Amino acid sequence: MRFRKDRAAVGAGVFIVLLVVLAFAAPLVADHVAHHDPNDIFIREMLNDIGLPKGPNAAFWFGADESGRDVFVRTLYGLRTTLLIAIVATAISMVIGVVLGVVAGFFRGWVDTTISRAIEIVLSLPLLLFAIGLAAACSISDTGCLGGLIQPGLGLVTFIIAAFSWTYMARIIRGLTLSLREREFVEASRSLGATNRRIMFREILPNLWAPIIIYGTLIIPQNILFEAYLSFLGLGVPQTVPSWGRMISDATDVYQIAWWLMFFPGLFLLLTTLAFNLLGDGLRDAVDPRSGR
Repeated sequence: MRFRKDRAAVGAGVFIVLLVVLAFAAPLVADHVAHHDPNDIFIREMLNDIGLPKGPNAAFWFGADESGRDVFVRTLYGLRTTLLIAIVATAISMVIGVVLGVVAGFFRGWVDTTISRAIEIVLSLPLLLFAIGLAAACSISDTGCLGGLIQPGLGLVTFIIAAFSWTYMARIIRGLTLSLREREFVEASRSLGATNRRIMFREILPNLWAPIIIYGTLIIPQNILFEAYLSFLGLGVPQTVPSWGRMISDATDVYQIAWWLMFFPGLFLLLTTLAFNLLGDGLRDAVDPRSGR
């Protein structure tokens, strides 16, 4: 009931659902509305006599880029790329963070110390520099990294984001587990002969779903921006895969005469991250018993 009263959060949730629908429907829109793919080039139609792109019109709603490609179709496919990488990377990082957080908080002692120090080491690293170095190293050859396990492209970007975004979830879950392990229902399960694994994943973990979902929605926009950073620097997805970060990077040389190249992908990036942040804030306020909403 508190969540439904938060109009901003509800509106953000509806907007996110619309984005997901658009992401899934991007190929249909490209085939039946725009009638071309994101990498199709229209030199005669959308480049002028001196090779500069033309702006939005009835056929090309968001104009064209320097190569004569439809910015509208590429923006929709960029939405698919962004949501796929951000959601998959967030899911992987949440699994890692939740498991390590529950284990550290439940066992305490040297297990807690080891995991906590590992978290602090990762948090102390200059993440963007390490991500740039890892992306560059794994993109040198077609074989990728770790004996071909990590291939350049979407998989590489997803791996990099997941490898550096699990720490916050692990710290939050560890603190909550430290509190829950002292509760009466845990003592009751232990007195009935329940194993540690059962207590962790059948007693404690179900009581953590609310914060997991809330903080997961707050991590997604961070990962969306992380992917945009890498793509902006040319270290994200391949050139043939549309990405908002790469589209903004490509527009930096001509944005003064072709404003639409930076405006539309930048606007979608802004609205998407804002929607996830508003949704996460609304969920956090709704489940917080101290909230006055």
